[in-house]
Amino acid sequence: MDTLVIEGGTPLEGKIRVHGSKNAALPILAATILAAGEHRIEGVPDLLDIRVMLKILSELGIGSRHHDHVVDLDSRIITTSKVPESLMGQMRSSIMLMGPLLARMGEAVLYRPGGCAIGSRRIDLHLDGLKKMGAEIVEREGVMYCKALKLVGTKIVLDYPSVGATENIMMAATLAKGTTRIVNAAREPEIIDLQNFLNKMGARVVGAGSNEITIEGVERLHGASHRVIPDRIVAGTLLSAAAITGGDVALCGVNPSHMEAIADVFLRSGVEIRCSNDIMRIIGTSRPKAVDKVTTSPHPGFPTDMQPQLMAYLSIAEGTSIINETVFDGRFRHVSELERMGAQIYIDYHTAIIRGTSRLSGARVEATDLRAGASLILAGLAAEGKTFIEQVHHIDRGYENVDQMLTKLGARIYRRSEIYKAN
Repeated sequence: MDTLVIEGGTPLEGKIRVHGSKNAALPILAATILAAGEHRIEGVPDLLDIRVMLKILSELGIGSRHHDHVVDLDSRIITTSKVPESLMGQMRSSIMLMGPLLARMGEAVLYRPGGCAIGSRRIDLHLDGLKKMGAEIVEREGVMYCKALKLVGTKIVLDYPSVGATENIMMAATLAKGTTRIVNAAREPEIIDLQNFLNKMGARVVGAGSNEITIEGVERLHGASHRVIPDRIVAGTLLSAAAITGGDVALCGVNPSHMEAIADVFLRSGVEIRCSNDIMRIIGTSRPKAVDKVTTSPHPGFPTDMQPQLMAYLSIAEGTSIINETVFDGRFRHVSELERMGAQIYIDYHTAIIRGTSRLSGARVEATDLRAGASLILAGLAAEGKTFIEQVHHIDRGYENVDQMLTKLGARIYRRSEIYKAN
């Protein structure tokens, strides 16, 4: 078991390139199921979730090679439509295999997906959408048996702009008979990236980035090459790291238009941000100002995946800040860990009231999920003394070599492997 050890108090400085987006790469890898062909996906980070997805594709019969952020896949033959339970339990995004398998194979056998424990994340929107397209889905003892001789295009109105449901339905609809319209679709940049890849494979998808997406089904798709977009949440986390340490960091290879809601909040706190093409420079202040109220919401609002990092940052702000979490009902698990380090945070249902303190102290804390772990890293970078973060595997799901990334910017951080022996 690994532990991250951080000695805080060093302003981060320098340049760093942001790696490709995990949340864009995962559905794109799943989409290769749709076409019997060879694919090359560039900019794919080496993360635990990516490894799990490639293992699942291998179990389905799809060969792959991941080297130097490039994944080559051969999906000409698929030998089974059953996803192993052990792998589905490791990753929430495994549910997005349902649409592609149904579209190409006419059947799929899956289990309830796993992933970070950050509250209720229902999959009913995925299931309802696919059922409207003609899929029969029966669940027995936690196993979902799905069949569809031929999916048929239709109008699907989502009760909530779910990213995963939008992606699953988009992929299934590419091979459906007729036209599918997704109303109240998610608008995240990752949806646009998926549309671009699907169209490179020969699909006919328009509207991604708006609240209505139209997919005209085609008979078959073919292999394609694509480069995934940069990871806006990794970029936002590095932005936070520069800001919380009062540093001066240039993020290279980013898309500033994907970062507008994040940048706006940090600008309100007194941080200086300069953008030029694909470079975003962050110049921190000696102590940030409190931000009166931030509410998480689907894109283009402030992303829930940046809420824990923002909370860590505002814990040292001058004044009182308020964060409203509207996306996930269990996304305050990092609060108790931040409090161990001296943060003053009061929770009232979905609202966090953060009273800024001038000093955080190093402590032994636990990463309860991916973004909670990122918030603890930020707090450790700003704290006096040493911080020990356990359960690092959660962090490794979304940040490639996070300790090495931050070391390049001058952070005093290292990874320590600990072996526990039973008495």
